[in-house]
Amino acid sequence: MLPSHGPQLARRRDRLPANHRPPAWRRFRVAPDAIPAAGPDVRDARLARLEAALVSAEEPLAARRLAAVAELADAAEARRLIERLRDLYAAEGSAFQVEELAGGYQLLTRPEFHPWLVRLRQTAGEPKLTGALLETLAIVAYRQPIMRADLEAIRGVHCGDALRQLMERGLVRIAGRDDSLGRPVLYGTTKRFMAVFGLRDLRDLPPVGRD
Repeated sequence: MLPSHGPQLARRRDRLPANHRPPAWRRFRVAPDAIPAAGPDVRDARLARLEAALVSAEEPLAARRLAAVAELADAAEARRLIERLRDLYAAEGSAFQVEELAGGYQLLTRPEFHPWLVRLRQTAGEPKLTGALLETLAIVAYRQPIMRADLEAIRGVHCGDALRQLMERGLVRIAGRDDSLGRPVLYGTTKRFMAVFGLRDLRDLPPVGRD
């Protein structure tokens, strides 16, 4: 039985062929001096975890949720790291930015890249909102919580199908019930609605012109 250490093992290693490749764990192990030192332009572990959470999220995440996912001290630390990440993106000239939307934070591409990215959606993705859907959505957004009867009185047409489609797209939700006879359903917008239209909260809705 050959020994697992000692002079004989050393001699065997000396006689390895010139084209011998070391095991993968040796080839890819990073030497300690190869790890970059911490600095203002370097992402430490906490910032990297927060950035990874933002990249993976499909909807805005509240600061408290980000802190839990990235294993940070609290929401205040999450907000501090978000500001640092914003500064890094700006310094790098990155195509990304962190926006505050719907009570949370989301990683988005900068508006100037929209002409290129829209090409990816020309043949895929959900269809655009029709004029009827946009009109229904606008009334719900500005008058919420609103009953279907009041919505139909404003539009002058039946809105059941429009409400159904908007709910299927996650833009409208049932927000409760009215106290009137029969306790009809009340409709309101969702967090997805605010994220899609770039709103931090409903106060960011553009003012409605008055005649």
